[in-house]
Amino acid sequence: MTAETSAQAEATVWHLLEVAQALARLGSDARAGLDRGEAAARLARYGPNAIREGKRRGPLRMLADQLTDFMILVLIAAAVVSGLIGDAVDTAVILAIVVMNAVIGFVQEYRAERAIAALKQMAALTAHVVRDGQSALIPAAELVPGDVVLLEAGQAVPADLRLTEAAQLKTEEAALTGESQPVEKITRPLHDESLPLGDRRNMAWKGTVITYGRGRGLVVATGMQTELGRIAELLRAEEEVKTPLQKRLARFGRVLSIAVLVICAILFATGVLRGEPWLLMALTAISLAVAAIPEALPAVVTVSLALGARRMVTKHALIRKLPAVETLGSVTFICSDKTGTLTLNKMRAEELYAGDRLERGVTPALAQGEPWATLFRALALSNDARLGGAGAVIGDPTEVALFEAARAAGAVKSELEARYPRVAEIAFDSERARMTTVHKNVVSQTPPPPPPRGGGGGGGGGGGGNGRWGSPPPLALPRQGGGGVRVHLLYKRRAGAGAAVVSRALECRGRGGSRSRSDRK
Repeated sequence: MTAETSAQAEATVWHLLEVAQALARLGSDARAGLDRGEAAARLARYGPNAIREGKRRGPLRMLADQLTDFMILVLIAAAVVSGLIGDAVDTAVILAIVVMNAVIGFVQEYRAERAIAALKQMAALTAHVVRDGQSALIPAAELVPGDVVLLEAGQAVPADLRLTEAAQLKTEEAALTGESQPVEKITRPLHDESLPLGDRRNMAWKGTVITYGRGRGLVVATGMQTELGRIAELLRAEEEVKTPLQKRLARFGRVLSIAVLVICAILFATGVLRGEPWLLMALTAISLAVAAIPEALPAVVTVSLALGARRMVTKHALIRKLPAVETLGSVTFICSDKTGTLTLNKMRAEELYAGDRLERGVTPALAQGEPWATLFRALALSNDARLGGAGAVIGDPTEVALFEAARAAGAVKSELEARYPRVAEIAFDSERARMTTVHKNVVSQTPPPPPPRGGGGGGGGGGGGNGRWGSPPPLALPRQGGGGVRVHLLYKRRAGAGAAVVSRALECRGRGGSRSRSDRK
């Protein structure tokens, strides 16, 4: 790729291009990807695929930052003055409070920084890339424009991609666009250059997550050139602002300092005008100023914030800087224009309806009779959600809810798939509003009893006396109430004091023969 081509690539509006045009712009091949030599050259040209961070604060800088608060500066000044006038006790007390305040703040911030660094190390992404016609797993930081990346459910998108293949591919883009529902992806070009990011459905963005399906994409931007990188750049340009508590303490410190100086000046002037020795009045005024400083206030505030940060850790939230605890506590309103932005982004089956009965909650006992046993079997089998390596369920949020409901009822997908493997499927689409899967019954078979002597026919409906194994019974999904088995899922999302309720339905319909069909709507 020449420098001219590189500049053109960075200025390209990728969602407008055909797949072949995008590949030509980046000098790549949809099947073979880049060769390793070209990938290494582009890595040297573009740099690593990583979001640049601001300059990290070292331990000394963290400790020094604890001494920059206005009230702490006032205390230090008071300690110096106390030392000059020979008040050793006050000097020691004030300095002890300053040191304790600094140590508490430093320890909290240092631990938080180390924990965040450890989490980043654990969460380092890898990418399934095609180079020289062979797939390989590499660190996501080594991706370059022109790489071809393979995508599967559960993976994080490692860079900005122009999708070249999408088989029922859906991505969760809440972190980037605020949209809580997974976005179904396509590969055809779009025709509006001004489309917002959420509507560029032939693109996959760095930092989003694949929730369903599989696909293949062409890397078009890495690192700070990605949409996520541009957001990070805007955040870096923002100046650090003081928290409400810091502003109030600084204002209190200034008002207190001015008031104390005015009072001390009046006291000094009055004493001198009365004929008192000026040295005596100066020492008296200084002692009054030192006594008026609330030495314990910064320590009390710091200890309170440290306790708040400790409580936040028990809720799995890391506080990098202590004043942020008070900032969070000062929030009175959260305004959002996207449904689901502030929710757990999870769904849960709460009510189930089958055979003219409505049940709340799922228990193994419920699955003992029909039509519930058939319902939960269909929930598990007509489902593409799967267990991840850490035991978490990976897949579309709706399918994860169905998977969890089936598992709670004792219908374990892996066990059922061993007995009823999927042999065909019709994927979900918006026109049919359902997904259909066909399964074969391979339950353990036992030989039929031997035919009567001299029988020559009989056995299993014309099976004869040839000792062949009998056909297994089909997995039957019976009709109930003329309309099949239907389950309503009510998904509650936490959003302040209110709750949004969405209704979904699932149907299971029977089919004759040695195979069965499970339709999910």
